[in-house]
Parts: sequence; C-alpha cells; structure tokens
Amino acid sequence: MKIQNFLLGILLISISYSCAFKRISRSKEITYLQAGDSLPQKQLNVFSPKKKGDYPVLLFVHGGSWNSGNKEIYDFFGSRMARRKVVTVVIDYPLAPEYKIYSMEKAVGEAVRWIQDSIANYRGDPEQIYISGHSAGAHLAGLVAMKASLFPEGTPLKGAILNDPGGLDMDRYLADSGQTTGKKFIKSFTEDPKVWKAHSPINFLGQTDVPLMILEGGKTYPSITQTVGIFRKAAEEKGVPLEYSYYRRKHHIPMMTQFFFTWTRGYKDVLGFIEEQSQAQ
Repeated sequence: MKIQNFLLGILLISISYSCAFKRISRSKEITYLQAGDSLPQKQLNVFSPKKKGDYPVLLFVHGGSWNSGNKEIYDFFGSRMARRKVVTVVIDYPLAPEYKIYSMEKAVGEAVRWIQDSIANYRGDPEQIYISGHSAGAHLAGLVAMKASLFPEGTPLKGAILNDPGGLDMDRYLADSGQTTGKKFIKSFTEDPKVWKAHSPINFLGQTDVPLMILEGGKTYPSITQTVGIFRKAAEEKGVPLEYSYYRRKHHIPMMTQFFFTWTRGYKDVLGFIEEQSQAQ
C-alpha cells in the first residue's frame, strides 16, 4: 500500500505538467481480456504519438508484488515514452489473492496478442513489439518473453527489458524461504512447487531468441540482487545474450519513479535497447 500511494503521488504531480501530454494521443480503458475461463475482464491504455507513422511498441507490466497496483499509476511513463516516439501500452492484469500466477501470465500473453492484432490502429508497428515491467511486472514480462509454449507459432516479441525484476528464480526462492520471508508470495504462486517451477523465468532461458536486458538498482532488495545474480550466471552458462545495466545508487522503487524525470538514465537505456534491436533485425 505504501508503494502504491507513493506512485499515486507521483502520478498526481505529473498531471500538473501539461507538457507531458503534448503531441500524443491517449486511448484508455480498452478491453483486451474478456471474462471467461476463470479470468476477469481487463483493460489497457495506449499512449501514442499524434504524428502518423509506424512506431515501435512497448508493452509495460506494472509491479506490486503480484497483488497490487494498476495501470493508471503509470500514465506518466506511457506519456513520456510516446513523446519519444514509442507507442506504449500499459495494462491491468488479474491480481492475488483472487487470481494466481498462471492467470497473470495468461493475461500478459493475451495483451501481446491484442497488440499484434490492433496496435496498427494506434500508429504502432506490430512487427516491432517489446515488453517491459518493473518488479513483479518484470517477472511476468520475462516469463512471456522466454516461455516458448505461450506462442507455439513463434513469439512476436523483439526484446524484453526487465527493470529491477523480482521472482526470476521463484522456484529456488520459495523452496528456500517459503515458510518465512517467501510466505507472503504463496497467495500468488500457490503451495505447489510445480507451479513455482513453471513460473520461474530462469527455467526458460534459451527457449526463445528474444533479446534480454536487465536494469538493476544497486540498493534494491537483497532477494532481487541474489536472483538477478543467479539469473545472469545461468544466462552466461547457456550462452543467452543478456545486456545488463547497474544503477549503483538506486533503490527498488526509484528504479521506476526515475522515469518521471525526462533526463534520467533509464530512458537512455530503454530507448537505446529498442533502437539497437530495431537496427539489428
């Protein structure tokens, strides 16, 4: 709740800066996930440049420990990315405790499919889809980028940017601390170790050829530091290319709120990665 209120405060401040909304279009409350199969109806917001073109697309998945958060908090990010000529889609997805991790994963996958089918209507290029998220959202973004079974026809994603990601090796983390520090995550991941394994991105390294980038705060939570280190080592051992950017003085929440300020390094990393991958394809 403290995290959500802090980010909401940032949102309210951003509204006062009208320049953040110039030269862009905002399309809100678009349904991408229909209720059914034990899933709720969910919506997304699209931020796009007003000028005609075929712009790269970034799907953003919010954080919140898999049990909180909403897309409205991140209007500032969508607006600023659109001003930088990246069509940005910010989604809501099912949250714990009512819904479990497999429902969240499915929702993010459906958002990717919606982008494939519909983003051209918002000046986005369906051949240039990237995915990103912060914290728990980065975990979900990583799952959808790396898990080949989600897109049997081949993934449409051209890159994944994981901002201070949690849960990259949730299997190991819950096995080691499930009854102590990890207990609060059982409501999202269930008590079934098979579910933990099936929803740990580290277990799917190399299944797809989606380029990966991790941004890590130097003062983030110890569990994130540990699992990012394990993940990077596993990627190196498997020969999976992984770009890594270390923010020595950043705590976990500022790794996301830095994007409120237009001059920060976060934009350089994210936009640079998108441009690099676009040129490589």
